[in-house]
Amino acid sequence: MKNFKSLSSILLLVLVLTSISSCKKDDPDDGPFDPPNISYDIDKPYVLTDVPYGSHTDQKMDMYLPANRNPNTTKVFVLIHGGGWNAGDKEHFNYVFDALKQYYPNHAIVNINYRLASWNSPAIPKQIQDIESALKHASSDKFNISKQYCLFGNSAGGHLAMLYGYRYNANNYVKAVINTVGPSYLADPYYTSNTSMYDVVGPHSFSTHPQLYYDASPVSWLSPSAPITISFYGDSDILVPTSQLDTLESALTNHGVVHYSTLYPGEGHGNWSQATSADYLLKVINFIDTHFN
Repeated sequence: MKNFKSLSSILLLVLVLTSISSCKKDDPDDGPFDPPNISYDIDKPYVLTDVPYGSHTDQKMDMYLPANRNPNTTKVFVLIHGGGWNAGDKEHFNYVFDALKQYYPNHAIVNINYRLASWNSPAIPKQIQDIESALKHASSDKFNISKQYCLFGNSAGGHLAMLYGYRYNANNYVKAVINTVGPSYLADPYYTSNTSMYDVVGPHSFSTHPQLYYDASPVSWLSPSAPITISFYGDSDILVPTSQLDTLESALTNHGVVHYSTLYPGEGHGNWSQATSADYLLKVINFIDTHFN
């Protein structure tokens, strides 16, 4: 399998970084910005850093544009980092960015930063709006890539990938979702009994504003047209309980959505064992090769 060893070691780091709940970004990476009038030669590859897609300092993304790309056929990986909605950075997915660029050189990649959440400025709807804005900018004619997306998210990013893919995919541009330990049902008693979701829905308890929790839950928006989904969880995860996978599996099955899922015994929210990481890697590669290649 091409470049397997390299991709294996790189994606292993993703599982380590999944457990990181906060991060302060250092100075921005050096690299070309995206002046509004610039054009990109369709026959040449580009790696672009901190491409602005909005006016807020957090509304930036890194991009890989493959050589000989086609606006109708060049598929796009969209990376959505974790960090509890209130922290994290796209740099956590640099390893995946580099691995996917090496392993799938004919695909484009978009690695998104989004505005971070707080009780007074919750994740929903602004982080979904940021994903929408980033994809709209990525689909600009100057980039010459398609609107065929695979959303690849971990933890909070897994939640956002599912929510966007299930609720905001009216044109079926999202073809696949890769979800690693993403919450799927925020009305779960595991969450509603404390304030852990206030960064997502605002300072509103479930007892007073239950609809906010339902609306922010990816499973609430599943339909038979939802994108094919692969999910990974650990049965010892203290942040995302196994009930999240049970609810997701049941909803996907009830709507007839093609899906795959794995629950790893003894694993938590990150820092997975070498054997688990190898299995995860094989399943991700097989999923992409089968459904997004």
